[in-house]
Amino acid sequence: QVQLVESGGGLVQPGGSLRLSCATSGIIFSISTMGWYRQAPGKQRELVASISSGGSTNYVDSVKGRFIISRDNAKKMVYLQMNSLKPEDTAAYMCNARESSVYTYWGQGTQVTVSS
Repeated sequence: QVQLVESGGGLVQPGGSLRLSCATSGIIFSISTMGWYRQAPGKQRELVASISSGGSTNYVDSVKGRFIISRDNAKKMVYLQMNSLKPEDTAAYMCNARESSVYTYWGQGTQVTVSS
């Protein structure tokens, strides 16, 4: 059974930091491209950051220089370090695993709220 479980969300003041974690099971983690998506109310889901099986990373322009995605293949986990958070970063953040062009999986999400 495939499971992706996010943790680490919460309420933080502007300028603060959070670290999201995604624990996975039931997938071939080592070959999967892992991603973090977010969706704010009334907005489309967007890809925030991704990391390939080889460690190559990509970020949406709005988070470049502030967010860092990383993975631990031994623990089958992916992380998103979020620094210098802004109110516009407020959203539900979801972990995604793309094992192949056919098999892709989602977590339930964790809420991040940036507010003073």
